[in-house]
Amino acid sequence: MSWGTELWDQFDNLEKHTQWGIDVLEKYIKFVKERTEIELSYAKQLRNLSKKYQPKKNSKEEEEYRYTSTKAFLATLNEMNDYAGQHEVISENMTSLITGELTRYVQELKQERKSHFHDGRKAQQHIETCWKQLEASKRRFERDCKEADRAQQYFEKMDADINVTKADVEKARQQAQLRHQMAEDSKAEYCSTLQKFNSEQHDHYYTHIPNIFQKIQEMEERRIVRIGESMKTFAEVDRQVIPIIGKCLDEITKAAESIDHKNDSQMVIEAFKSGFEPPGDVDFEDFTQPMKRTVSESSLSNSRGDGKSEPKFGGKSKGKLWPFIKKNKPPPPPPASASPSAVPNGPQSPKQQKEPLSHRFNEFMTSKPKIHCFRSLKRGLSLKLGAGPEDFSNLPPEQRRKKLQQKVDELNKDIQKEMDQRDALTKMKDVYIKNPQMGDPASVDHRLAELGQNIEKLRLEVQKFEGWLAEVEGRLPMRTEQARRQSGLYEAQNTSAVNSCAQDRESSPDGSYTEEQSQETEMKVPATDFDDEFDDEEPLPTIGTCKALYTFEGQNEGTISVAEGEMLYVIEEDKGDGWTRIRRNEDEEGYVPTSYVEVYLDKNAKDS
Repeated sequence: MSWGTELWDQFDNLEKHTQWGIDVLEKYIKFVKERTEIELSYAKQLRNLSKKYQPKKNSKEEEEYRYTSTKAFLATLNEMNDYAGQHEVISENMTSLITGELTRYVQELKQERKSHFHDGRKAQQHIETCWKQLEASKRRFERDCKEADRAQQYFEKMDADINVTKADVEKARQQAQLRHQMAEDSKAEYCSTLQKFNSEQHDHYYTHIPNIFQKIQEMEERRIVRIGESMKTFAEVDRQVIPIIGKCLDEITKAAESIDHKNDSQMVIEAFKSGFEPPGDVDFEDFTQPMKRTVSESSLSNSRGDGKSEPKFGGKSKGKLWPFIKKNKPPPPPPASASPSAVPNGPQSPKQQKEPLSHRFNEFMTSKPKIHCFRSLKRGLSLKLGAGPEDFSNLPPEQRRKKLQQKVDELNKDIQKEMDQRDALTKMKDVYIKNPQMGDPASVDHRLAELGQNIEKLRLEVQKFEGWLAEVEGRLPMRTEQARRQSGLYEAQNTSAVNSCAQDRESSPDGSYTEEQSQETEMKVPATDFDDEFDDEEPLPTIGTCKALYTFEGQNEGTISVAEGEMLYVIEEDKGDGWTRIRRNEDEEGYVPTSYVEVYLDKNAKDS
């Protein structure tokens, strides 16, 4: 089966068909190129997706990735990054093995096709020229034969005419002979041309054209084979990355199987365990005695809007705040007759004007029982004017122990680094001593001295933190009843800090200390047995009761929220600043606008 023999007369159709084959190949190249672009785009999107959900360095989010579930998610993100890399490999291989190779092949194919069809056209032009020569020789032979016949007829006519001279007859005979000779010559030429044309035509249709068409057929078959190989390569490129993609998926599955819910639960305990024990039982308080009694923590707990009582924790509360440590300034005080709707943000808190800390201390010491005032001052000065304390005393015991242990480990690592540097420099110095031409041994002495000082400083730091750690570890097992009942109040009791109280330094209404050219400092107030003696004293006595006329949301520190109609105790009446100090129970007390409550003072309080 050969195009040369079967399609000897289909030159034009073969030309169209081969052009169509090249168009198909170019279309396939375009398809593969678009596939590579899709793979690159997909890989880029996968990488961006993985990067988007990666934890930020040195952030709280990075700390959350210590749990097995989040570690598995992080492993999934990393594997997705590798997964994206395999799609990039697909794109690269398809570009180099298919798109690039086929593009070069198409150019070569076009040149070969052009050459073959040029030879075919040249052969066709040659056979057409031979045909034209044959036709010209044939027409000339035909013309000469007709001329010879006419000359012969003319001679015969002249020879039969008795009136024609003998010279004329001879002339006609010679002319007839000449025409016959010319006809014979034309015949011989025609025969020769015909034989030549037949030979050329035979060679054309049985040799030249079959050879040319055979080459075109082979070219077309190579094109078909090449596109088939490219399609196999297309599949093979994908198949080559399947094992690696499978490994990525296996790693994701392995990461998912590594999730340990029990371990995560234990890590939550380690992260948030305070080290305190739950509080003990609350003592029964008898309220059947006359009104003139010490107010207990839960005496008015049932008068609140929700009707629920709150537990008592050793007479102290994390929410117990004092007016001189408020962090947010309340709005200005309303008129005495103003309704709550007219003053949406509530009145100003007491002690709004700035006054020296020493004056306010004297005021509290003279207007309230001294023991309670000292405790209030100690609690009120629990301010954080700078960074957290170096010994992490603001944290619960268990968390403090973990932080101290972490700090000790970090310092030990730093010491090891410094010692490694010192050892390396010592070896270098020994080399310099043995080989002075390599360097001056004295050039490293300064650095060695610095490293020694650094190591000594770090060791002192380690000793300091180890001392705090030993203190914490020694205290953890020893939990008294008071410590258990104060477990919810640890932060307020351990973050007490005060600033130096100079006469030119003032206290702002939010409880912070202000001075135009001062810098933030922090001073710890150590807890002593002396403090505990004051902590056990009774709170301020009540001087009456009050009824809430309106609902008040105590959003500012130092204030207390009340519900309309709620009955509470008065422990300090309005000093003219628009505020009345009340108590719900021993854990909850604060200021409310005087215009929001109706006060009923005890008779004894009025007389005093």
